Amino acid sequence: MPLTRRSLTAGLLASAFAAPVAARADEPKGFDAARFGVRANAEADQTQALQRAIDAAAKSRTPLWLAPGRYRTGPLTLPAAVQIAGERNATRPTLTGAGSLLSARGGAIALSGVTLDGGGRAEALIDFTAVADLRIANCAFTQARGNGLTLTQCAGTVSGNTIADCGDNGLMSLDSRLTVRANTIQRTGNGGIRVWRSAKQSDGSVIEDNVIEDTAARAGGDGQNGNAINVYRAADVTVRDNVIRRAAFTAIRGNAASRIKIIGNQCFALGEVAIYSEFEFEDATIERNLIDIAAVGIAVTNMDRGGHGAVVRDNTIRNMINKRPQGGPDSHGVGIGVEADTEVTGNTIENAPVMGIEVGSGKYLRDVTVARNTLRRTGIGIGVTVVEGAGKASITDNVIAQARDGAVVGMHWDKAATGDLTRGGAERFPNLTIRDNKVS
Repeated sequence: MPLTRRSLTAGLLASAFAAPVAARADEPKGFDAARFGVRANAEADQTQALQRAIDAAAKSRTPLWLAPGRYRTGPLTLPAAVQIAGERNATRPTLTGAGSLLSARGGAIALSGVTLDGGGRAEALIDFTAVADLRIANCAFTQARGNGLTLTQCAGTVSGNTIADCGDNGLMSLDSRLTVRANTIQRTGNGGIRVWRSAKQSDGSVIEDNVIEDTAARAGGDGQNGNAINVYRAADVTVRDNVIRRAAFTAIRGNAASRIKIIGNQCFALGEVAIYSEFEFEDATIERNLIDIAAVGIAVTNMDRGGHGAVVRDNTIRNMINKRPQGGPDSHGVGIGVEADTEVTGNTIENAPVMGIEVGSGKYLRDVTVARNTLRRTGIGIGVTVVEGAGKASITDNVIAQARDGAVVGMHWDKAATGDLTRGGAERFPNLTIRDNKVS
């Protein structure tokens, strides 16, 4: 195989972890940090001894082993090509001052089995930049004043960890490409996982099989906080098979996130929109998600800001709650709302007190297909805008049962402007195709 820059880089990173181990025979797990004067459960500060041990292990390309116990320490810096391991739930470096507990820039880093405790002081428990080969597995992160993990321009995997009680975000990914898998994130101040880009571009991160619970919105704002998973300006991100409970606003929010895939997630007890794709995006796929209790189930919006092109299919949405007037505009008991170039097919919606499916908003409607959905126990079954200047919509082959205020109703913004169009009158709106719906 020809030697390329990519293969050379990969080889260098691999060799960093594969070099001969310099640990003694009685240190099968690598350098024992005690060799460098590090003492578990000591009242004395361990910062200098820990830094010596980290530097020596990195220099020799040998894993560093931290025995069970608490280690009082200030901020530590990780050199390139360092591995640190401990015993899960027992090895506990604890920050005694300000700053970030572990910082790094560049190289290849692996952490496993350690619990990083910020003592409520840490700006971040981990603050890594430009780490090209990152592996964080089976660790715990707790009590950060800011983020649990701040990862900037990094690549790698974060898996099997517990992140809890962080004042800002559990994991903040900026300009990185990560696989974030099978983590548990609980009780965060403003966000569970954020995947952000400094400018709109492809990202390719995968967020899968995580459990995220109790996401608050302490910093307020107009949507950037209170989201369990937030993808901002990052294209080609996959969010799948996560379980999300009790977020102040949204379970999964894609903002200017083109080609986002939101698949197979389970979302419970959300304060506003459960799944959101908004602002300057193209081609969102939202399918096979389960949503139970939210103000709005799924929203695909902001045609006026370039948001268009989505497939919303085979989702199950139950028990929407109309929180107006105390809530905001995203708090009004709707199953699905869409605006432009979108297919809404095969969804099941039950108990949406205002509307099952909202098609367009005012003049903002273009080329929407609503077909083969099942709606039960709604206010209006399907509401479609009939404001002058709105584009085309096709509403066909849906099953609509117990729609209290009409199966298909023309809307003037948020007010009903027609009777039930399945009973007549649809011919007045040549931009609408309404047929073959089964109403009971």
